[in-house]
Amino acid sequence: MAKGAKESNGNGSPLPQLKELYQFMVEQKLETVEYDHQGLHVRLVRQRPQTVAVPAPVPIMMGTAPAGAASHASAAPAAPAIPAGQTIKAPMMGIFYRASSPSSPPFVKRGDQVKRGQVICLIEAMKVFNEIKADFDFVCEELLLENGKPVKSGQDLYVISRK
Repeated sequence: MAKGAKESNGNGSPLPQLKELYQFMVEQKLETVEYDHQGLHVRLVRQRPQTVAVPAPVPIMMGTAPAGAASHASAAPAAPAIPAGQTIKAPMMGIFYRASSPSSPPFVKRGDQVKRGQVICLIEAMKVFNEIKADFDFVCEELLLENGKPVKSGQDLYVISRK
């Protein structure tokens, strides 16, 4: 038992001992402590909260297209205007995937009309596949990154134009 522990508090309750055992466990960064004395057997186990990574839609970032990239812009009144030659940028770093599996068709191809909320790619980060969805309607003018390649946060993925 931890230093200075008393057998009980006079009324026979083991609660002070349990509190002291737990404090000892925390101070020593132990996961499990067992105590057995005069017929009292106690086993304390600390469990850290388990977190489960769930893929969530990640907002996309936009930027200016690289020099020489194709551009055709038309403004939609309900959405914020995007200047000609815009790009969609990676919202996080990871591995870029154009499709959900090697045998699946790509989410977006050159010339595709993409609708708001449509998945445009996956970015794998820390063994979690994050769906990247379109925040607005657009036409994919050019694909800028190869499938399965590392991507940095803010790196251009697609050159787009508004429909």
